[in-house]
Amino acid sequence: MATYRASPGFFETPHAAVYTLMTVTVLASGFCFIQAGSASAPAQLLFRYGGMYTAALARHEYWRLFAYGFLHVNFIHLATNMLCLVLWGGHLERRVGPTYFVIIYLCAMVSGAIVGNATHATPYLTVGASGATSGILGALLCLWILGKLDVRFDFFAINIGLNIALAISNSRIDWGVHLGGFAAGLIGCALLDLVEKLNVHLLRCRFPEPVKINLALLAGVAALGLWAARVQTPAADLPGWIVVAGFAVACCAVIKLIDLALSIKKGLAAVIIALACANAACVALGGWVLATTSACGARTSGGPGPLENLLNAFCANPLLVTALVAVGAVTLTLLLCSSEIHRGIEDVGFVGSSLRAERNRRHGL
Repeated sequence: MATYRASPGFFETPHAAVYTLMTVTVLASGFCFIQAGSASAPAQLLFRYGGMYTAALARHEYWRLFAYGFLHVNFIHLATNMLCLVLWGGHLERRVGPTYFVIIYLCAMVSGAIVGNATHATPYLTVGASGATSGILGALLCLWILGKLDVRFDFFAINIGLNIALAISNSRIDWGVHLGGFAAGLIGCALLDLVEKLNVHLLRCRFPEPVKINLALLAGVAALGLWAARVQTPAADLPGWIVVAGFAVACCAVIKLIDLALSIKKGLAAVIIALACANAACVALGGWVLATTSACGARTSGGPGPLENLLNAFCANPLLVTALVAVGAVTLTLLLCSSEIHRGIEDVGFVGSSLRAERNRRHGL
């Protein structure tokens, strides 16, 4: 099969990942607007819910590297960034798939925050998805340079020119966030293309997109749990680089194991079922950790908000709530992967061969 090229055109219909990110961003920003009682959010509110600020990294508030990208100052700020997400996201998601699209988006968001923080010599507060959307444009430019995106040069000239003009006209736009996100998208897309080229020699099968998405989510949860556990351990424990190296080796081992499973008869069905069980195990482990920490003991009874209500419901019966959520995770996984489950169950030996052939036909992204 020849290398896929996106159909030429200025606009590409958005797909699932774009709609999901847009929904989460609109809900998060809208919640702030509702709290503020107007179409704009004050700085104090944005700071409380995750705005990136001067001392965030020094205080180890790393969650702000992600949270700031889902908050916006006002409706115009939100609408502008969501327009960029729609205009550019459809092209990139169709070309690289939802998993790599989300990875590029989040990496650009984090990189934009880090570069923006490094370029500020005075106190600041930054919110908005502009770093992440700039990363989309950078990734598209990378694909175009590699000859894997069939759009005309004026697509980039118009979009980059409009962004520069907008930035010049508004002194409040954070150039560091834009440039950091753009560079991360460009470099990240090139690295993913290299990984896909190496995978032709390292992996037998090309992973179906639902498998790839679920693996990425599990890896993210595992990394978060490992980091949280690391924070609680004394400084005399293993050096950080050993922990990171061990985690990377474990991830590679899991990927190779799934690769081998996909190559056998009915392996796709077995992989989906295993991932559903892993999702349930993560929920159960998370519930156990939450129940055994001081989170339930620190509850307050005075005027709880939505998060406090959820925590109160959990703490009232943690075993039941955890079991229900775990069953829900299994059910949701099987429903979302129903076509892959059916394909795996009906497999008489052709699925593995088709996945191997697809891997061998692809050269990079």
